[in-house]
Order: sequence, then structure tokens, then C-alpha cells
Amino acid sequence: MRIRDALEADSGAIAAATDRPRSVVIDTIHERSVRVAVAETDEEWSGSNGDRWEEHGGPKEIESDAGGDRVIGFVAFDARGDTVHVSDFAGEDAVVRRLLDTPLRFAARERMSLEVVVPTDDDRPVLSEMGFEAIGSGPRFRGRETTRYRIDADDVDMDIDTR
Repeated sequence: MRIRDALEADSGAIAAATDRPRSVVIDTIHERSVRVAVAETDEEWSGSNGDRWEEHGGPKEIESDAGGDRVIGFVAFDARGDTVHVSDFAGEDAVVRRLLDTPLRFAARERMSLEVVVPTDDDRPVLSEMGFEAIGSGPRFRGRETTRYRIDADDVDMDIDTR
């Protein structure tokens, strides 16, 4: 899999995965840092288009308009104050782990905390495996309750390659 910056051409794939209007996704791409994971092999493509991707609103086959790249996940984040905020993500846990490396490296380099908001009914063990702790409820999103997960700046692993 390859991680790259999201392009407007990826908005259709991300919109399909999140059940959001394409115009909203385009705004997100312009206003936040957005990375996409794209499959480089047929095995990555078929392995990442199973139940987990569908649970997060995406159809089994999502191709980007960006040269036919096959999007298998994404993450959107921004930084405010002393915290990096992951505002949205989708993909299988292995894909999400790779995608979260980008905001985690940024947080480590800038000595900032990192927060992720997840629908409460969306069990994401990858977050606790990466060192996030549930710190309470987050904002309601699309009528769903959310849980805030956080890694404090002092706990961000400074051994992460921050080049």
C-alpha cells in the first residue's frame, strides 16, 4: 500500500466510503490535511475491501479518479492549539494504523497531543494498540454519540521517525 496526499480526484472515493456529499469531501481536502491509502497490488485491494471497509460506509470497489488508484482508506486531520485532531478516517485496522502514522509523526515532531473522535458503537482496537486512551464523550456526529481518544504530548513516542 502507498500513502499519499489526497487530491480532489479522490473525493468520489472518499465520499462513497463516508456517505458524504462529494462537495463536503472536497472542502475537507482543501481545509485539512488528508491522506489516502491506495492499493498497489490486487491482494491489498481484495483484502481491504472486505467487511471492515463496508462497515464504514464504503462499497467493495472504490476507485479514485486520480489515475485509477484504488483507495482503501483515508485520514483527515488538522492542528489547533496544542493538539492534532483527527476528524475522520476509514479503512481496515492495518490501513488505519498506517494512515494514523502521519498525524502521529506530526504530533511527535511538534510535541503536541493527538486526538481522534470515533462513533461510540465503532469498536477500533487499533487505537488502544497504538496507545490512545478513551477520555470521554465527543461531539455528536450525524446523530451518533462519539468517544474521544487521546495520546498526550508527553506520551507520544518520540522514537517515531520524524524526518
